[in-house]
Amino acid sequence: MNTFFFSLIVPQSRTWKTFLTMMHWSLKRQSSWVQLAGHQGNFQVSKGGEVLKLYSELEAKCLDSLMRDPLRPFVPQYYGLVTRGEHCYIRLEDLLNGLRRPVIMDCKMGVRTFQEEELVKARTKPNLRSDMYQKMVKVDPSAPTAEEHEQKGVTKWRYLQWRDTTSSTSTLGFRIEGIMNDGQPCKMIDGSVQRDFRKIHSLTQVTEVIGSSLLFVHDHSKASVWMIDFGKTMPLPDSKEVQHGVPWVEGNREDGYLIGLTSILTALSQAISLAEGQQEGT
Repeated sequence: MNTFFFSLIVPQSRTWKTFLTMMHWSLKRQSSWVQLAGHQGNFQVSKGGEVLKLYSELEAKCLDSLMRDPLRPFVPQYYGLVTRGEHCYIRLEDLLNGLRRPVIMDCKMGVRTFQEEELVKARTKPNLRSDMYQKMVKVDPSAPTAEEHEQKGVTKWRYLQWRDTTSSTSTLGFRIEGIMNDGQPCKMIDGSVQRDFRKIHSLTQVTEVIGSSLLFVHDHSKASVWMIDFGKTMPLPDSKEVQHGVPWVEGNREDGYLIGLTSILTALSQAISLAEGQQEGT
């Protein structure tokens, strides 16, 4: 980056459903400013091509810096802050403004979705978490150790590290959170409907998924790819630099963003070749 190096850590998104709700409101535009029900005031959507996102100091600082960075064309326009009632919001460009029946894919970038500080903090207070144990068991009943099963709890640092191994985050440097076509789940190449992408690990599986839409945001007349969600993005200490393209080990602060980007480009290339082969076959 131009101003200073960033560590790009994209959080696990509780907001894929939030984003879909935002998409519906963005398309309907039922009032001047719309509060998204059920999401603790995280988002509001306007008629005038803006989105309000609940204030985060880290995200606001990052967006402000990105407005003067070479990456500026690839992030939503940042309009500053605004207060509505008791809450402060970040004003952002509505990326769906003007689109009709858009197809949307949300990819979380990087080889980890947690900050190193979160691991350190979790280790200093290694309390057993029954809620995180239940989340593990729901995804994979065999994931907890025999001791964890007996205790019916896991530590937060154990959960954070395990969570990223259950998807393509650790293997490919990115994972697909969801794909929607005009508010509905997209069909895959084989005609099936995919709703849960958490267990996709291989490039072959990803290529099949991407091949159903190819572009991150598009409608009949416009296509675009955007970098979003900077709530855990922070400037590195002055003595640190990261390459973004090497594996993460604790202490090096690498995020693997370019590993994920390379995997996506490979998957897209394979998907295009597959689509071209199908066209030639017909």
